[in-house]
Amino acid sequence: MAAFRRYLRSPAPVLGLVLLMAVIAMALCADLVFPRDPLALAGRPLQWPGTNPRFWLGTDGSGRDIAAQIFHGARVSLLIGVVATAIAIALGIAIGAVAGFYGGGVDTVLMRVTEAFQTLPNFILLLVLVAVFGSDIVTVTVSIGAVSWPAPARLTRAEVLSLRNREFVLACRTLGMGDLRLILGEILPNALPPVIVYASVVMAVAILLESALAFLGLSDPNVASWGNLIGTGRTVIRSEWYVSAIPGVAILVTVLAVSLVGQGLNDALNPRLKERT
Repeated sequence: MAAFRRYLRSPAPVLGLVLLMAVIAMALCADLVFPRDPLALAGRPLQWPGTNPRFWLGTDGSGRDIAAQIFHGARVSLLIGVVATAIAIALGIAIGAVAGFYGGGVDTVLMRVTEAFQTLPNFILLLVLVAVFGSDIVTVTVSIGAVSWPAPARLTRAEVLSLRNREFVLACRTLGMGDLRLILGEILPNALPPVIVYASVVMAVAILLESALAFLGLSDPNVASWGNLIGTGRTVIRSEWYVSAIPGVAILVTVLAVSLVGQGLNDALNPRLKERT
């Protein structure tokens, strides 16, 4: 409860939480508000927002309802963000915890592998994986998670290194506690708060990566994605700029919301703030 009160003290994280809840609500009620296939042809192409009461946000170049794609795209973006983040954080925690706990040669090997992944930008590696394994939504999501684990791994390693020689860990060793039980039961619970906070950054980047892929036409064209909608609007961006601008604003709001929530979690879980209160 104390952490929750600290979270609510700052207006920016509260605003982020409200925005994120609004995006989640859009995703949950998409089938109720727009029960038809969002990629089905709905009307005359390139109708501006407000010109037809049937289409709140207008139609794209193929005559598909933009509002329907925005609502259903919220589900796709959140799903990609959550699943890719879970994959990246799980890989990062596993690799970082093993490297930090055992040190020595194990640490050296795992950190060299991590640095090898970090020598190339995430998006370049993502393009390679998509080119090799395909661009369906499952492959794209797993690929985003697979290129996003190095930063959580380094963060987890740093936290484990600072904890492995603490008194409570040495006491558990003295009692004969095994390595796996020691890592999972004693070290990781104390090392996870900053990793959990960083997960908001990973999620925001995951949403942006999928949108960038879709903009280039390399994501799954069979799903209603905000990035796909931006990509379809680039050919008419000078005359019907709203086709790209509307999903762009949706991506901006979602990424901003996730970032503000992460900032609030950082303030709420910061040990120094706990000491002051």
